This record gives sequence, C-alpha cells and structure tokens, in this order.
Amino acid sequence: MSTTRQDLLQAFDTLLQPARFKDYGPNGLQVEGRAQIGKIVSGVTASRALIEAAIAEQADALFVHHGLFWRGQDGRVTGWMKQRLALLLAHDINLFAYHLPLDAHPELGNNAQLGARLGLQATARFGEQDLGFMGGRADGGSFASAYALAEHVKKVVNRPVVIEGRPHDAIKNIAWCSGGAQGYFEAAIAAGADAFITGEISEPQAHYAREMGVAFIACGHHASERYGAPAVAAQVAAQLGLAHQFIDIDNPA
Repeated sequence: MSTTRQDLLQAFDTLLQPARFKDYGPNGLQVEGRAQIGKIVSGVTASRALIEAAIAEQADALFVHHGLFWRGQDGRVTGWMKQRLALLLAHDINLFAYHLPLDAHPELGNNAQLGARLGLQATARFGEQDLGFMGGRADGGSFASAYALAEHVKKVVNRPVVIEGRPHDAIKNIAWCSGGAQGYFEAAIAAGADAFITGEISEPQAHYAREMGVAFIACGHHASERYGAPAVAAQVAAQLGLAHQFIDIDNPA
C-alpha cells in the first residue's frame, strides 16, 4: 500500500500538533521528494549515514527528530549540507522532521517513551512549553540512591552515564527531559525533583547539583532520544498501511 506525501504530512501534523510549539527550526516536511510514499525509515538525526541507509532500504520518506534546518544557521548549501541534500534530491526522498513536538507527545514522544523504558510514570509537566516530565516509579516505589537510579538508567540506555549531586539519598520524585535539556534543571528543582535525567550536562549544572542536593544524571543526547521517532513513525505507518523501519545510527554524544 501507499499514500500521498500530503496525506502523510497531515497524519504527522495531526498527531504531533507542531503549531502549538515555538521551536528552533521548521517542523513538518523539510525536503520534498516523490509524491507517493510506501515506506518510511525513521531515525534520530538526518545525517548522511542515515540518508544513505534509507536509500539502501529503498525508503520513500525519512522521519527524524533532528532535521537539516535550524534557526540562525548559515543558509548556504555547501559542504555537509550540500552532500545530504544532494542524496535526498537525487533519490527523491521526502524528509519529515519534528523537534519539540516529538519531545512533547504524551504517549509516543521522546520523553514519554524514555520514561516508559525506565519504568517511570509521569504525573505532571514542568519547564518551558511543558516539555519536562515529572513523576516516579510506575510501581510506586523509590530508588535506594541516585547511584541505584543511575545504574538503572545505564542499563536501560546501554551507555555510560554521568551523575552529580546527592548520590546516596533515596530517590522518589524524578524529573526527566530528553536531549540537550540541561537548562531545565533549575525548573526541575523548583518542581520538587529528587533527581533529574537528561541527555547532556553542562559545567554549571554540576555545581547546582552539588549545592542544591538534587541528583543530575546525563545519559547521552542521542541515547535519550532514540525512542520517539520510531514510535510515531510506526503508529502513522500502521494507520496508513505503510512499511516502516527504524535505523539507529550510533552516536556517543
């Protein structure tokens, strides 16, 4: 089966509601390809490696979290941008990208999917545009320490984590926001978190964690955002009768 480019765009927009968000770049169709679509490949970032993998899988459309165009970037089509665009255009592949809308979806988004894999249940939202999730263990329990929580996160995402602040105390109230959301740490503290999980840690957050007595756990930008794109693409593909494949291009950052 197949669908039109416009019907696929409408399905993504209906699910993710991009008009609700003030974002750092355009959400939706970023590069126009063939009009008829039978197979979607999803991934985290529209890198050359992912585009080449989608070509090899004969995809008609790419669905990603990190697209090609960002506010304030150099608009010239040279170097890596030319290479990626040339591949998409030469093979007539549509590129769909959704940034904050994909983080925020309450069931299929990056934060919801990361929380589900960690066994966390969100009971509230916090931070700018309500992107941060707040809650605790779905079984109602707590973690014996921030170290125990960090080890759990490490096992789930299968990569090393960084932990700072309050390592030995029990952890019940947990806030999380995937990717580069270290700037949400102070909002998480204000919301009453015992620990905050995100992808990256910057220099100031280590000091805040130590001084405020709230654990900060960084598990990798890519690792924390691997789950939303395949969840959304799989649901839309099933809805429209399309083939779907998730391709994870490893990234240690």
